[in-house]
Amino acid sequence: MFNWFRRKEEPPVNFPDNGAAFAHACTMGYRLLLNALIPALVIGTGRRGGEGERCFRLRLAGPDGMEIWGCTMADAPGYPEVGDLVAFRIVRIATELPKEAQLIGYIACKLSPVLNGSKGWRIAASFTPAHLKPELHL
Repeated sequence: MFNWFRRKEEPPVNFPDNGAAFAHACTMGYRLLLNALIPALVIGTGRRGGEGERCFRLRLAGPDGMEIWGCTMADAPGYPEVGDLVAFRIVRIATELPKEAQLIGYIACKLSPVLNGSKGWRIAASFTPAHLKPELHL
């Protein structure tokens, strides 16, 4: 009787590769908001920064497929490879900069090509340093 009120669990959707998962993520309508995690596909590598951060060319999930440069943090425990599906965390939206440079953030984690219904994408590896504390919103 009490199972009527429970949310029905959806089985996870497995995609054959990161490209198929990214194509599906582009149809999900992600909005570019502060502190949002936006799925992105790594399409190129860049230079390594003076403090140890690594830069990558990313294609963000969305109808227009916006391309930006994103980086891992200096003390990140790992870094992605070209072709990986990652999550880009938006820290600031700088409207005074050109469109391709307005999103300021970092590559937070690597995503598996598995979508867990309402929970989101399954995380394969975290690129966020251990000393970075999560924000507390009240």
